[in-house]
Order: sequence, then structure tokens, then C-alpha cells
Amino acid sequence: MTYVVIFALLLLITLLGAYIRVENNRKKAIEAKKKQFNERVSQVSSRLKAKLNTLLEAKIIRPKYVAQIQAIVTNFFVVQAHTDDNLQHLEDLSDDLVSTLSSELAKAVQTEQSQPLQDNIQYFVSELPQQGILYNKAFYNEILPSLIVQIKTQTPQDSTTGTENTDDSLQTISADQSAQFSRDVSVA
Repeated sequence: MTYVVIFALLLLITLLGAYIRVENNRKKAIEAKKKQFNERVSQVSSRLKAKLNTLLEAKIIRPKYVAQIQAIVTNFFVVQAHTDDNLQHLEDLSDDLVSTLSSELAKAVQTEQSQPLQDNIQYFVSELPQQGILYNKAFYNEILPSLIVQIKTQTPQDSTTGTENTDDSLQTISADQSAQFSRDVSVA
């Protein structure tokens, strides 16, 4: 009988040890997942911050706009759940914003006209919510994508191409008028 009690105690201790080990592994997995999630959020934030610093150095944006634009990333999880789908949506929006700002900066440097981009960024910042609670799902799904599109400036047309097209069309019109006049004279 004592052997059965000792065997039962050993079995219970073994089961308790296994349960504790499994529970610790589960907690470590949850912590690792949270750490990975936070690292991804940090990477999104640092990419946007780096692009904003580039724009700041190029004197395209004002220093006070940096914090307001950075609030897009920092306020994302104020109202929304911490899920992988939401994080992926934040990454997509941030990448779209960074690529738009990059292409517009390159365009401004190429054309040496930064004022239209400055105006568009000023409008973009003025349309951002002033309170963290307003950075909700509707803002990120509907308003922010259309605001990002508004940052884009118009590409100036090449002036030599426009003049050549105008000269060609004028020559075509005058040739058509000459041919019409010749036909009218021969009929008379």
C-alpha cells in the first residue's frame, strides 16, 4: 500500500513539473510574440521618422509637422486591437506614405520646385485629427488613404514637347487650309 501512495505522489509531482514547464513555455511564446509585434511597430515608426527627418533637412516640412505626422503611427493602436491584421494594415499605410513622400521629394529636387509639395504637406497635416481617439478605423481605412493621394503634386509637362506639338498642329492646320483653298479655286 505504501508503494502505491509513493508511486501516486511521484506521478503527481511529475505531472505538476510537466504542467509548470508547459505553462512557462507558453508564457515565453506569448512574450516573444509581443516582443516581435512591438519590434514591427517600432520599425514602422522609425522608417516614417527617418523619411520625415529627410524632409525636414530638405526644408520641405516644418519641425512642428514631424510630430503631427508621426502621430499617425503612434496613435494607430489607441482605438484598435493589437492584431497582426491591424499591424499589417499600419505597415501598408506607412509604406504608402513613405513611398509617396520619397517620390514627391525626388520630384521636388528634380524640378527644383518644393512649394507645391510644401503646400500639399501643410494641407495633409491640417486634415489630421487633433485628438488621439479620432485615429480610429474609419480614419485609417477611408480618410488617410485619400489624404496620402492628396500629397502628390502634378508633374510639370516638358515645355519643348508641348511647343513641338503646337508647331506640328499649326503646320497641319495651315496645310489643310491651303489644300481647301486650292480645291475651292479650281472649282470656281
